[in-house]
Amino acid sequence: MQSALANILLIGVAGLVAIDAHAAEFIVKATTVTEMKAVYGQVESRTILPARARISGTISSVRVSEGAEVSKGDVIATVVDDKLALQLRAADAKIAALNSQLDSARTDLQRAQDLLAKGAAAQSRVDAAKTQFDVVTNQLAAAIAEKAVIEQSTKEGDVLAPADGRVLTVPVAAGSVIMAGEPVARVASGQYYLRLSLPERHAVEITEGARVDIGERGTGTNAGFVKASEGRIAKVYPEIENGRVIADVEVADVGTYFVNERTLVSIPVAKRTMLGVPPEALRIVHGVDYVTVETADGPLDVAVVLGGAFQDAGQPRVEILSGLADGDKVVLP
Repeated sequence: MQSALANILLIGVAGLVAIDAHAAEFIVKATTVTEMKAVYGQVESRTILPARARISGTISSVRVSEGAEVSKGDVIATVVDDKLALQLRAADAKIAALNSQLDSARTDLQRAQDLLAKGAAAQSRVDAAKTQFDVVTNQLAAAIAEKAVIEQSTKEGDVLAPADGRVLTVPVAAGSVIMAGEPVARVASGQYYLRLSLPERHAVEITEGARVDIGERGTGTNAGFVKASEGRIAKVYPEIENGRVIADVEVADVGTYFVNERTLVSIPVAKRTMLGVPPEALRIVHGVDYVTVETADGPLDVAVVLGGAFQDAGQPRVEILSGLADGDKVVLP
C-alpha cells in the first residue's frame, strides 16, 4: 500500500517537471489596465420643448397622448375661442358697409367730375369727393386687414408640435380652459444621452472623451453587467454637488428608453499595473495552480495565486497576483 502511494506521488511530481522540448515561451510583462466600475446612468433628452397654446380659449380636442411620436408642425390639440367667430362676423359686416360707402363715394366723385367738365361745379367739390373716396378706400383696407388678423387668430387655435420627438406629458384635457402661452404638451426633441452622478472620489479619474460601456437594458447588479453598446463621456461638469460629480455620456443610439429611465454604465475609474499569462500556461495539480518558468537551472514549476481575466492587446490573459515577476519566462505547452 505504501509503495503504491509512493509511485503515485512520484508520477505527480514527474508531471510537474516534465517539459516538452518544443514548448514555446511567454515573457511576463507588466501591463497597465483600466479598472471599470458599473454605475447607473439616467436617460435624458438634450432638449424638451413645450407645445404652447397661441390663443386663449377652450380646448376642443387633444390628438396625442404620452409616448406618441410627433413631427414638427403636427397638430397636437385645437383651442377654440367662440368670440373669434363673432368678431369675424362683425368684420364681414363692417367690410360690407364700407363697400357700400365706397360705391357711394365713387358715384359722388364721378358726378362731381362730370359737372366740373360741364362748368356746373367748382373744383373744390371735386376735391372733397376725391378725399371722401380715398378715406373710405383706406377704411376698407383697414377692415380687411383686421379680418385677416381675426382669421389668423382662428388658425392659431391649432397647437403645433415645436419639433420632431416624443410626447412626454399632456397636462390638459378636452374641455379645459387655457390661456395663451400655457403648455399643452412637452416634447422631448433632442438626442437622448445618459447623465451620470458619481461619487466625488472619482472626479479625478473621469475625463472627457473616455470610452464607456453601456449595459443591456433591464440588467442590474444581481444579473451582472452585460455590455450592449459603447458610449463616450462628452462632458464633465466642473461643479460638485452634494459630493457628486456630474458627467454626460453620448451614445449613438440609445434605443427606445424612457426619459429618466436608469441603466447600468461601466466607466473607467482607475488604472493599475498587473502581471498576466495566457490561460494555457496554467495547470492545476491537486487544486493548486502552477506555471512553468524557465530558469538558469532549467524549467521550474511555480505555484501562483490567480486574479481575474483581462484582455491585453486583444489577447486573453489571467492575472497573476503572486508567484511571478516582471521578465520571467513562462513555458507554454
